[in-house]
Amino acid sequence: MVDEGETLTLIDTALPFSYKGILKFAEKIGKPITRIILTHAHGDHIGSLDKLTQLLPACEVIISTRDAKLLCGDLTLEVNEPQTPIKGGVPKPGEIQTKPSRFVSEGDSVGPFRVIESPGHTPGHIALFNEETKALIVGDAFQVRGGVAVSGDLKPLFPFPALATWNKEVALRSAEKLQRLSPNLLAVGHGKILHNPVKFMEQAIQHGIQALKSGKS
Repeated sequence: MVDEGETLTLIDTALPFSYKGILKFAEKIGKPITRIILTHAHGDHIGSLDKLTQLLPACEVIISTRDAKLLCGDLTLEVNEPQTPIKGGVPKPGEIQTKPSRFVSEGDSVGPFRVIESPGHTPGHIALFNEETKALIVGDAFQVRGGVAVSGDLKPLFPFPALATWNKEVALRSAEKLQRLSPNLLAVGHGKILHNPVKFMEQAIQHGIQALKSGKS
């Protein structure tokens, strides 16, 4: 949840039952949610989308142009993409009723954030970077729960982001791109917020490279 002064922006909507906690938290803050940004279209990030947009019909919904296809249940790959199968809990065609109101790509601005394309976990995964505060929201491009890791690098204590990753090589390139932003704060979809995360990101990237070379990721 991002406080933008008069309003709130929600990054991802979690699981289907999560809308209750999301709305309760917004009520506690005392400001309305007017924008939802989806980092990618896996079920644990879009689960409450339909319920929230039913209850908040004026809310703007934003997703990358590429992952908008996944949101519609279209798993076909583009000709210029690695032809590895898309994994994870992608909705079936027609399952999600919400129609995004805006599609974004690399460099677009959304509130205080710049959109950073970070494919790998899904083909159209995005991260969000606040250039003033150096806060970086990365969805599942990194995880912290179970150990700091690049998407695709299997962590036994919490393996799900790795198991749901579309392409490990692409995910590593995206992780390197995000690390070069030198963020002061890293917020992930799974795990606690990390302050001064650059060294942890670098360690995760190096581990991911070695795991990929050894075939253990």
